[in-house]
Amino acid sequence: MPFAPLAHVPAPEPGEGPWPRNLTREANGEVALAGHTLTELAENGTPVYLVDKDDMVARAKAWVDAIGEGDVYYAGKSFLTPAVARWMYEEGLGIDTASEGELRTALAGRVPGERIGLHGNSKSDSTLKLALENYIGRIVVDSPGEVEQIATIASELGVVAPCLVRVTTGVHAGGHEFIATAHEDQKFGLSLATGAALEVVSEIAKNPHLKFLGLHSHIGSQILDPQGFAAAADAVIEFAGELAKRGIEVHEVDLGGGYGIQYTGEDPAPQTEVEMIAGIRSALESACDKAGIPVPRMSIEPGRSISGPSGITLYTVGATKDVMTDDGVRRYVSIDGGMSDNTRPALYGANYTALLNRESDAELVPTRVVGMHCESGDIVVKDVALPKDVTRGDLLLVAATGAYGRSMASNYNMVRKPGVLAVSDRGTAWLMRPETWEDVLGLFPEL
Repeated sequence: MPFAPLAHVPAPEPGEGPWPRNLTREANGEVALAGHTLTELAENGTPVYLVDKDDMVARAKAWVDAIGEGDVYYAGKSFLTPAVARWMYEEGLGIDTASEGELRTALAGRVPGERIGLHGNSKSDSTLKLALENYIGRIVVDSPGEVEQIATIASELGVVAPCLVRVTTGVHAGGHEFIATAHEDQKFGLSLATGAALEVVSEIAKNPHLKFLGLHSHIGSQILDPQGFAAAADAVIEFAGELAKRGIEVHEVDLGGGYGIQYTGEDPAPQTEVEMIAGIRSALESACDKAGIPVPRMSIEPGRSISGPSGITLYTVGATKDVMTDDGVRRYVSIDGGMSDNTRPALYGANYTALLNRESDAELVPTRVVGMHCESGDIVVKDVALPKDVTRGDLLLVAATGAYGRSMASNYNMVRKPGVLAVSDRGTAWLMRPETWEDVLGLFPEL
């Protein structure tokens, strides 16, 4: 059956686009990560998440070097283990957490409480108590009721709770609607427009059990230039100017995360960390000059831009078949994972690319890489050009899965969650071991 001319989007070769910096093509055509061939790494079983440790650490350090006088908090929700938390802390980053589990993980990584932040629009008393018992550096207040909740727990513990207030600026940027987070009609933050933010800041400022640190803004995800951050900075600093007139000083402004990455060879390259920080800082300083207030300390929360490109997922090919479409013939390549280890394509329509672990002289054909789950929406790579001779048993690599791959993984269809293997030229080590059948079946009390 001849292949009609559908979209041909070949994956970039290692060393290009979205791949980790230490991914290479060996002389024999096989792909290797930090000197370890994918065949060798697949001996641990597939699917498996692979993390280029040196790449991840270098990306973290780049943000710290770029911000200079300021603070970088790694957004743990993108991917967090005790070891990752420790790597980030050792490079000068704090850890931003969004749940009790993430907070406990950061603490297990021996990160001091003062270098941890806590987000969340629904924080439990037990989570806040754990945070304050460990002298957490910042709690991001997200709703009016949290003021009394945090103050009560702080009073019982005899501590003063340090607070940032998350504001919604009306500025939103990035990709899918669900990851644009600064418009009014959504669950995060306190509105500047309605006065909700002003009321909460005022309540914090006069409460003896709370300390007002400053303001927090997050405008979305997968943002590739600083213009959105500049607009958010204008809105936040205008509000800071209003607070200054009321005798309330804003010591810190956190402009959040959402810095974009490349997922495919067609995605534009994001600005460098230095370029992004320079653009944001310039906007912040300009806004402060206009408002007539001192420039507060700046902090940011990159996650995806650190963990995303440094992580990849290795699969084994199962079935393949050719399917007639309205536009021609497409090859479907099924793998031994899917939406349980990467839910973003199903959740957001996110695009990825895939690479075969060998060189081939076969014709490139329009291909869709799909998972093994009982869902028609279980698509891992929607469109990529792969060699026509891809067959059962081949190893297939998907780029840029380090962020929100393992952290959003599930046991759908009773599959086991893959492990996460850190790889460097000094060896390999599990960051998270693969789940076993005992792990899965052990949840059932009758067994």
